[in-house]
Amino acid sequence: MMEIDAKLVKELRDKTGAGVLNCKKALEKSDGDINKAIDYLREQGMAQAAKKASRITKEGIIYSYIHPGEKLGVLVEVNCETDFVARTEDFKSLVKDIAMQIAATNPLVVNRAELKEEVIQKEKDIYKAQAKSENKPEKIIDRIVQGKLGKYFQEVCLLEQPFIKDEDRTVLERINETIAKLGENITVKKFTRFRLGE
Repeated sequence: MMEIDAKLVKELRDKTGAGVLNCKKALEKSDGDINKAIDYLREQGMAQAAKKASRITKEGIIYSYIHPGEKLGVLVEVNCETDFVARTEDFKSLVKDIAMQIAATNPLVVNRAELKEEVIQKEKDIYKAQAKSENKPEKIIDRIVQGKLGKYFQEVCLLEQPFIKDEDRTVLERINETIAKLGENITVKKFTRFRLGE
């Protein structure tokens, strides 16, 4: 096994916020390649988050974010398992990021399960009509509709949106990384976005 340089561990830690031992292990698994180590840490984070997904979250915080200029504001409830985690800087930082995401992107719902079936059907009908009006072949219309529906979910579902601070990952991936780091399940319960005059 190759010897991992402490500077490399520090660099990976600075980039990901993961613990020293996790960074060292990730670098060992990826032969010192920092990009592969980042991917490895993400995969581990996703696996840990999946294991914790069924755990009940009834602690947490309600956070208010007022955008500079005081014409736009967000209230968001984010839950975790214990009051201890709710008070950590990592949790608070995540909640702030989520509030800023909502302010910037104006999602309709937390996840696609909250979208009413008739809303999804209406979108499908619109995409189908568009494809037909462009004389697309019948056999590919369903694929076109599914592709456009996927883009629609990325726009209106908070968890599926590209994260505003790093568009290479989604909001859900940002949350899952915090779950992996803090060892508790974290859920976005609900949010409201206010804009002056709306």
